[in-house]
Amino acid sequence: MENVHLAVEEDDLYSGYNDYNPTFDSEELENDVGFQQAVRTSHGRRPPVSIDFSVCPLFTALDGAARPMTAVRAAGYTSSLTRGSTFDPLGQSKGPAPPLEAKNEDTPEEKIKILEKKVNDLIEESCMAQSIGALQLALEKAKEAGRKERALVRQREQSGNADHINLDLTYSVLLNLANQYANNEMYPEALNSYQVIVKNKMFSNAGRLKVNMANIYFKQKNYPKAIKFYRMALDQISNTHKEMRIKIMQNIGVVFVRMGQYSDAITSFEHIMSESPNIRTGFNLILCYYAIGDRERMKKAFQKLISVPLGIDDEDKYIPTNDDTNSNMVIEAIKNDKLHQMERDLKVLAEKYIMTAAKLIAPAIETSFATGFDWCVDMVKSSQYVELANDLEINKAITYLRQKDFNQAVETLKTFEKKDSRVKSAAATNLSFLYFLEKDYDQADRYADLAMNADRYNPAALINKGNTVFVKQDYEKAAEFYKEALRNDSSCTEALYNLGLTYKRLNRLEEALDCFLKLHAILRNSAQVMYQLAHLYELLEDPQQAIEWLMQVISVTPTDPQALAKLGELHDGEGDKSQAFQYYYESFRYFPSNIDVIEWLGAYYIETQFCEKAIQYFERATLIQPTQVKWQLMVASCYRRSGNYQKALETYKDIHRKFPENVECLRFLVRLCTDMGLKEVQDYATKLKKVEKMKEIREQRVKSGREGSARGRREGREGSAGSADSGHSSSSTKGERLSAKMRSLPGSNEPYETSSPKELDASYVDPLGPQMERPKTGAKRRVEDDDFADEELGDDLLPE
Repeated sequence: MENVHLAVEEDDLYSGYNDYNPTFDSEELENDVGFQQAVRTSHGRRPPVSIDFSVCPLFTALDGAARPMTAVRAAGYTSSLTRGSTFDPLGQSKGPAPPLEAKNEDTPEEKIKILEKKVNDLIEESCMAQSIGALQLALEKAKEAGRKERALVRQREQSGNADHINLDLTYSVLLNLANQYANNEMYPEALNSYQVIVKNKMFSNAGRLKVNMANIYFKQKNYPKAIKFYRMALDQISNTHKEMRIKIMQNIGVVFVRMGQYSDAITSFEHIMSESPNIRTGFNLILCYYAIGDRERMKKAFQKLISVPLGIDDEDKYIPTNDDTNSNMVIEAIKNDKLHQMERDLKVLAEKYIMTAAKLIAPAIETSFATGFDWCVDMVKSSQYVELANDLEINKAITYLRQKDFNQAVETLKTFEKKDSRVKSAAATNLSFLYFLEKDYDQADRYADLAMNADRYNPAALINKGNTVFVKQDYEKAAEFYKEALRNDSSCTEALYNLGLTYKRLNRLEEALDCFLKLHAILRNSAQVMYQLAHLYELLEDPQQAIEWLMQVISVTPTDPQALAKLGELHDGEGDKSQAFQYYYESFRYFPSNIDVIEWLGAYYIETQFCEKAIQYFERATLIQPTQVKWQLMVASCYRRSGNYQKALETYKDIHRKFPENVECLRFLVRLCTDMGLKEVQDYATKLKKVEKMKEIREQRVKSGREGSARGRREGREGSAGSADSGHSSSSTKGERLSAKMRSLPGSNEPYETSSPKELDASYVDPLGPQMERPKTGAKRRVEDDDFADEELGDDLLPE
C-alpha cells in the first residue's frame, strides 16, 4: 500500500495527468535498475515474449523501486513528476530527419526517364493544340516528339538497354504524327507515317489504322483504293467488334455511292439495316433506291427508316409530375444536361432525314405527288413520329406553291383550321403570308388574327399582323405588333427590320437608326441593313456617315448599280465631281439602262466640254425612251457644240420627221440652215410660224377652258339646284370645258414632251428625287420602305 496515494480534499483529483511516466521511455532503460538486473539474471536469457505494456505492465521504476504486479495505481500517471524526459512518442526531440539523398541525374537510367517524360509532354501538347484548332503548332509539337523519341532509342542502345525499348511510346509518337499530318492535309506524309506503323509486326492491332488510310484516299477521291483499304481493315477486325465493322461497312457503302455503283452500295446498306439499323444508313438506302428508280423498295426502305429505334427517353420523363421536391430537383438538373441535349439532337436529325426522304420519294412512288404524300403521311401517323404528319401536310402545300398551284396550296393549308393550336398557328401564318404576297390584305389580316389567336407567342403571326397594319399606314399600331414579336423572340430579325422601317415612316429617325444598328450587330454582312443605315444618315444630313455605310455595302455587293449610283450622288452633293463620275460610271457599266445615271454622265461631259463623249450616253437614252424628244435634241445639240454641223443638221431633220410640231427642233433647223446658207431655211421658217401659231391657239383654249370651269363652279354655288335653266347652263359649261380639254391635248402624232429641254449642268437635280426607294434590276434586289422583310415560312415548314 506504500505506493497507493489516497486523495485528500486539498489534492487536485486531475493533477499529474500530463506528467510522463518514465516506464514508457525506452531511452532510459539503461538507467533502469530493475531492468538491468533482470537482463543480467537468467530471466533476461529467456526467449523474448511480446508484452503489451499498455495492458499489463510487469514492472515499473517508480521512485527508484520496482512496482509490484498487483498495483492498483494506473500505469503512467502520477501526481508528481518523476525522473525521465517529457512525453515524446514521435521522437521529435531528436530534431529534423536528415535530408534525402539527391538523385544522380547523370546516370543513364535517369536520363532515359527524363527524356521519356519530355516525349509524353510533347505528345500531350500536340493533342491540346489540335483540340483548339492550332493545327500547325500541333504538327510542330508532333515532329519534335518524334525527334526526341529517336534520340531516346539511340540512348537506350548506347546504354545497352535496347531490349527495353518502350513500344507503346513509339506507337503513340508515330500515330500522333500521322494524325497531325492528316489534319494539316499533308496526305502523302500521313500515309507514309501510317504505313510505318502498319508494317511493323511488333505493334498489335495496327491493322485498324488502315481505316485512317482509307479515309485519306477518300478525301483524295481515290475511291478504288479507299474501298481496298476499308476491306483490308474489315478483314483484320474480329466479329466481336461489331460496331466498328458496321461503321466500316457504312463507309464502304458511301464510297460506292460516290462511284455511282448503287447496287454495291445497296448491298452494304441492306446488310447494316439487317444487323444494326440506324437513321443515317436507312436514309442512304432510300437515296440508292431512288437513284435506281425502284418504287416498291423505296416504300419498304421508308418503312424501315421510320421504325428505327432511337434509344432515347420520352420527353415526359423531364416533366415534374408530383410534389416530391427531391424528384423535381433531379428532373430540373437533368432537363438540359449534355445527355438530354444529345438526345434532342438525335431526334432532330431523325426528323430531318424522315422529312427529306418523304419529300424526295413522294412524287416518285405514286402517279402523282399528292398521292405519294398521302401514303407517306399515313405511314408516319402509324409510327413513333406521329407529330411529323402535320409538317408533311404543310410541305405538301408548299410543293403546290412550287408548282404554282396557289389554290391547291391554300386549300391544303385551310384543312388545318380545326387542328391543334400549334399546327393551326403555323398554317394560318403561311396563309397570311401567301395572301399578303398576293396583295389580298383583308385575307392576310384575317389569317394573321387566326394565327395569333391560336398562338399569341408566335412571332411570325405578329409580324404578319404588323405588316397588314403597315400597309394601311397605321404605323404606330404596326410598331406595337413588331415590338411584341421582339418580346416573344428577341432574335427575330424580321421584326427588328420592319420596326426600323416603321420608325422611318414616322420620321423617328434616331429610333430607326438604333433598330438598324442593333440589326447590323446580328447580321454583319447584310447589304439591306447597311443600305438602310446609309439612307438614315443621309436623312439626318450626315453625308460622310452615309458614304461610309455605302462603302460597306459595296464591299459586300460590289456590282450593285443602285448603291454605286447613290455613292455618286452623295459625292456630287459634296462637290467631289471626280469621285462622283467614278461611281456613276461604274453604275452605268453594271446597269447601262438607268436613265438618271445616263443623264448625269451626259451632263458631266457637256460641262467638261467633251460633247463628243456625251453623245453615246444620250443615244442610249434615246433607245431606252424613244418617245422622249429631249434625248434626241441633246444628241443634236452635242453635234452642234462639237462643231459637226452637218451631222447636227441631219439629226435635227430626223427629229423633225418624227416630231413635226416640235418648236425647238424647228428653231434650231432655221438657225442652222441660215448659218449654212441652205435653201430649206424658208420652208422651216414657215413651218415654225405655223407651229407657233397653233401653240398660241391651244394655250388660249386651255386658258378659256379654265376660266369657264371657274365661272361654272361660281354659278353652281350661286344658282338654284332645281332650276332647269341653271341645269342647262351647267351642262353647256361642262360640255365647253370638256371640249376645251380635248382640244388642248396634243394630236395623235404629237408627243407629250414638246417643251424646250432644260440646259443640263453638272449640278443636275433629279426631278424624281433620290433613288433610295427604287428596286434594283440586277440579280439581287434591295429592300425598300415599301418592301417588307416578310416573315418566311419558317424552318419547321421549309426544312432543308
